[in-house]
Amino acid sequence: MEVFYFNSSILYIHKPSNNSVGGSDITVYEGCKHMPEVLIFYLTMQFINMFLGIPANLMVLWLLHKNKGDSSSSDIFILHLAILDTFFCLIPPLEFANIVFLTTSSTWYVLRFFYGVKDSSPLFLSCICLDRYMAVLHPITFTELKDRSHRTVCVAVVWLVTLIYAVAKCVGNIPNFEKVFTVLILAAFAFMLFCNVAILHALRQSGPGRDEMHPVKKRAFKMVLIILAIIVFNYFPPVALFPFQEYFTADVFTCYIHYIAFGFMDISSSIQPLLYLSREIPRVLCCCRKDPDSGNSTDPS
Repeated sequence: MEVFYFNSSILYIHKPSNNSVGGSDITVYEGCKHMPEVLIFYLTMQFINMFLGIPANLMVLWLLHKNKGDSSSSDIFILHLAILDTFFCLIPPLEFANIVFLTTSSTWYVLRFFYGVKDSSPLFLSCICLDRYMAVLHPITFTELKDRSHRTVCVAVVWLVTLIYAVAKCVGNIPNFEKVFTVLILAAFAFMLFCNVAILHALRQSGPGRDEMHPVKKRAFKMVLIILAIIVFNYFPPVALFPFQEYFTADVFTCYIHYIAFGFMDISSSIQPLLYLSREIPRVLCCCRKDPDSGNSTDPS
């Protein structure tokens, strides 16, 4: 029995006793050929990530750079999340070759590092949720801290944790290391859910009878909707499935559960920037319609 480390779980693929030196004599796809449907689904999601995620994240980075004079406090976290997702979206060709064609185990070191980077992406989302939570529920404290450097420190700490986690995953021989991801995703999911529910409750209670919401709260509300969509669609599957790993047979978890959970989680590298662009591009286009000298809209309506 040879052990392969995928995203955050240990997958056991049975091998014949005459394994070739330096690797195994069957590929991962061959190990799951009796149930290949979800594996095909997972690889399809990964290539969608590559073809949609890379240009979408690059556009997010361009917009953040273009509008840095009119940026929100959360933009620094969005910036680094887009960098992380762009980095992760580069791996599908290597991953496809490694799963379908290659029998060497050396490429798993590279893939495990990329997986470790992606596993830590909820930390940046948690920072965004915390920033919006402070803006809505503790506006005085938020205003006092708005121009401080604590967000830069948070980014540095998240990257440090991310790199340590990715290197530890890359090593691949730490006992029960997959439980670190289970704890991380459960904690981040609970924290983000708490922040978003608290924000929505506060925004709902803040202005009864008003037709217009305060601009800061309106911006926070839109951000909350984006984060909630990401949480429910992308992160609920691993949260719901991985704590119950021991209740699945090895084959079912290896070839089904693992790829379903991470297929939904990994596609967030495309969904996150697309949702951000859907919010920001109309605002940018609206600003572009205005006369730069008079500030009046050129649209007669």
